[in-house]
Amino acid sequence: MKPKRGVSRTMEETAQVSAPVLAAYSYCEAVTGQQARNFAYGIRLLPTDKRHAMSALYAFSRRVDDIGDGVLAPDVKQVRLEDTRALLGRVRADAVDEDDTDPVAVALADAARRFPLPLGGLDELIDGVLMDVRGETYETWDDLKVYCRCVAGAIGRLSLGVFGPQTGARGAERAPEYADTLGLALQLTNILRDVREDADNGRTYLPADDLAKFGCSVGFHSSTPPEGSDFAGLIHFEVRRARALFAEGYRLLPLLDRRSGACVAAMAGIYRRLLDRIERDPEAVLRGRVSLPGREKAYVAVRGLSGLDARNVSRQAARRRV
Repeated sequence: MKPKRGVSRTMEETAQVSAPVLAAYSYCEAVTGQQARNFAYGIRLLPTDKRHAMSALYAFSRRVDDIGDGVLAPDVKQVRLEDTRALLGRVRADAVDEDDTDPVAVALADAARRFPLPLGGLDELIDGVLMDVRGETYETWDDLKVYCRCVAGAIGRLSLGVFGPQTGARGAERAPEYADTLGLALQLTNILRDVREDADNGRTYLPADDLAKFGCSVGFHSSTPPEGSDFAGLIHFEVRRARALFAEGYRLLPLLDRRSGACVAAMAGIYRRLLDRIERDPEAVLRGRVSLPGREKAYVAVRGLSGLDARNVSRQAARRRV
């Protein structure tokens, strides 16, 4: 019996990967599934080689984030982050062997051989986490954008290295810009969702001038808004900003092949729906983490796989050109 085309392709891709590298990718996929359900939901729509590469990128990024979010002293965190940067240097120099004891390094090195990954983006991620370690705050949106570009925009550009714009796609030269902007949209949504958790950890990401404008400069340390503040006004203001970023970043979708576009649409779609929930009930972010049920994530994935979001973006672009 002739195998189905999809099964044949998967077996063919797996056969090209050595056993040690395949084990390293399996480790990275396990980390992704355990630590980033929204991300894992999107990348399951990719073919095996791209899913492996995205898992490797996530596992390395997770390691960097875990150092920044851990309980170590700031000076120890800085040393650990620079050690991680040195490991990235080994990956960049193609100096990681298949039998290396670090599965994340093995997987990332293999992904970097297979795809044109702009590994400098992971240096930017480390720079962004160092900003966290130093306790930096942000006076304006322009200041916060620098941070968001390091920790999220760079990941968007790295992901584009895996997805790759379709050959001959109109406007493909702007794909890195759109990927970067979509990363900003996702990160701003994250900031809104985690505003209470970040406050409990002594961190404030929203721009100081926005907080002052809406009477929220004292911070968010309880399940109710600061007394006398216009907390809902602040959240709605930031939601509008995030929606504008999504609208621009979604212009990436028609530039990607069907499955890569479905992956991006699924991940971004989950965050857009989180944004909808936050907009409907701004104080929910003070009571706990806002999330989506599995059935809603599945709907978003099916919508992405259908290409509906990409077609909508294409139609809007066509109307703008008329």
